[in-house]
Amino acid sequence: MKTLDAPNHLGAQRLFTLVAGLWVGSLLTVGYLVAPAIFSTMTDRQAAGMVAGSIFRLEAYLSVIVCIGLMALANLLVNRGLNQFRFIRWLLLTMLLCSVAAALIFIPWMNALRDNALAEGMPVMLSPSATVFGRLHGASSILFLLQSILGIFLVWRLSKNQHQRQ
Repeated sequence: MKTLDAPNHLGAQRLFTLVAGLWVGSLLTVGYLVAPAIFSTMTDRQAAGMVAGSIFRLEAYLSVIVCIGLMALANLLVNRGLNQFRFIRWLLLTMLLCSVAAALIFIPWMNALRDNALAEGMPVMLSPSATVFGRLHGASSILFLLQSILGIFLVWRLSKNQHQRQ
């Protein structure tokens, strides 16, 4: 079993930490800076919601791709004897499930409700689907909050691993 300080793993660990930090930073930026700024700047809430929804959709797709890449790298590191990445894989799997649920269930469903309402000539919040849309939005917000907390914990955990190597 190779040690934590093995030089051939240091670059992979640093790449892992860099990518994870940038990704979690993008999650936090989109969710807690960009989206609120859109709603506070735009006067049309329907248009603001469409812009924010588009950004969240892109973030969800990015999250799926980055999660899969980080999980592959974590598996490689575990296979090379770096067992602290075993727990990190579970964090990533949970975050991947959040991303997949957002990208493939919540966002498309909310977009369909909004598109149907617009086809009928009204904003979604004034349509018969307003209650369902509101519940989906609430559930997706909770899912995003969970993913954000897990992301912060992931970066915290990775910084702990960095500190142990020094």
